[in-house]
Amino acid sequence: MPLISQLLTVILFTCLSFTARGEKLRIVTEPWAPYVYEENGKALGLDYETTAIVFKRLGIEVQWQFLPWKRCLSMLEQGQADGALDIFHSDERDATLLYPSEPLSQVQFVMFYANDRPHPFTSLNALRGLTIGTSPGYLYSTDFSQSTLFTREPAPSHEANFGKLLRGRVDLLITDRRVGQHLLDELGIRDKITENPLIISEQSQFLAVRRSGGMDLLVQRFGAELKRFKREPAYAELSARYGAGPAVEVPANGLTTVRGKTVEQQESGAQ
Repeated sequence: MPLISQLLTVILFTCLSFTARGEKLRIVTEPWAPYVYEENGKALGLDYETTAIVFKRLGIEVQWQFLPWKRCLSMLEQGQADGALDIFHSDERDATLLYPSEPLSQVQFVMFYANDRPHPFTSLNALRGLTIGTSPGYLYSTDFSQSTLFTREPAPSHEANFGKLLRGRVDLLITDRRVGQHLLDELGIRDKITENPLIISEQSQFLAVRRSGGMDLLVQRFGAELKRFKREPAYAELSARYGAGPAVEVPANGLTTVRGKTVEQQESGAQ
């Protein structure tokens, strides 16, 4: 069989293998509104809906699970899940995960503080002696994660983090800007919490899958179809619905330097 015919056969098998064997691609993720979340039993969000559309075009059926991020990572490691939605890129994960060339979205990590205990700042040096609420398993920028100036304290959920902030159990919390703004409205606490404008780091979010037979071809096709979809009016409408800006080109490794700092991948309970 000519080489090109063999290649085409492998690609076809990869894209149809799940449905041909009556299986679904098992994708895990953590609720991370407005990127991915559940409402009245229905999965929603910019990245979820984008991914669902791309997989539908590829003819791949997906089984979704919404779990805490650390559980998602554990399932990937144990082979109980085929991939994770809205995961950051890290060099350490390259040995076990495959990433498409095209990211799903961009996040900007910022901090929030309670209005009755304000802590506005313009550099991390101003946070000496404070306690910062984090999400378990998330990997933030190196300067934030390795700083000895302040204490990092994880909470079991993003909602719990805001609760701790309101009760004074942490001085600030760090999360994605749009996630934080969504929660201010969802929890009805917009008049009690303020977002500090300094961007701590910026990072691309991907759909990543475990390294196994044929998955590299699936990732290539997913990335190409995602890039194609993001150029269509349908994606612009979807982005506008969730308050996203226009799609931007990012480096292949998904890392973006913000104000002289390089972002790292998140490693959290479910994202």
